[in-house]
Amino acid sequence: MASREMLYRTLGSTGEKVSVIGLGGSHIGSNGVSEQVAIRIMRTAIDRGINFMDNSWDYNQGVSEIRMGKALRNGYRDRAFLMTKIDGRSKQEAARQLDQSLQRLQVDMIDLVQYHEVIRYEDPHRIFDHQGAHVALAEARQAGKIRYIGFTGHKDPKIHLHMLQVAADYGVAFDTVQMPLNVMDAHYRSFQKEVLPELVRRKIGVLGMKCMGNGILLQSKTVTPVECLHYALNLPVSVVITGIDSMEILDQACQAVQTFQPMSGDAVRALLAKTTEAAAMGVFEPFKTSSVFDATARHPEWLGEESQRLQELMPE
Repeated sequence: MASREMLYRTLGSTGEKVSVIGLGGSHIGSNGVSEQVAIRIMRTAIDRGINFMDNSWDYNQGVSEIRMGKALRNGYRDRAFLMTKIDGRSKQEAARQLDQSLQRLQVDMIDLVQYHEVIRYEDPHRIFDHQGAHVALAEARQAGKIRYIGFTGHKDPKIHLHMLQVAADYGVAFDTVQMPLNVMDAHYRSFQKEVLPELVRRKIGVLGMKCMGNGILLQSKTVTPVECLHYALNLPVSVVITGIDSMEILDQACQAVQTFQPMSGDAVRALLAKTTEAAAMGVFEPFKTSSVFDATARHPEWLGEESQRLQELMPE
């Protein structure tokens, strides 16, 4: 243990030491959590050793980033590894969203910025277009506004593999990849089976999310919250990002770390056996099987304009 309550792992090939628990940015900006409570949660998390802070430009219309910016005052920024995400696919929109995130977070530099919701096969091609978002992030990194670049998605492991291949075709190696990793993912459209080995092989930092699927996995009555956290922590991930919207849930996450021990093969098989039937059709992973979690599908304007080159090819 590097501190009394927290474990740390290396973030892929970056060399950064990050807490195995990451504080999810969506929950701390929700209507059910006051700003005062949200700031208390974030600062207490950092005090207890959680240094990985997750966020996104689109979370709660910017409230999540604004609250995190306030929480990171008074020396807390120096103790945090700060990550946010952008939806923009064009250079112009990506640059606009990044600058807005910097302002909301009240920082000059963000440690990690990820392309959010890579859930369509066309997303990689838009991002790596000559007028695409990657031009903006590459320039931002050169200017010292960001340090590392990654991408996220929750829909289909084959789209993640496609993103990795398109990036490689353009000579780009990602620092991180974020994806669902949980006790049900192992049974259905599995990121664990299809993408995780490739990320480990390439030494890309793995960010696991949706270990409880926004609580939906728990509705199956097959697993407990701590079992969900232990399963995700047992995988070769750098960080397990989890939603924390109360001090009690923060305590639960820290307790899961304190009680975590590497699981035997028999223990893993026993836990997966409990979820086999419930996981079979993806019912408890609606982020894979429906559009309910696809914010960019509801707000295509967040992606920005299509490439001028493509527009010129379209008939009148």
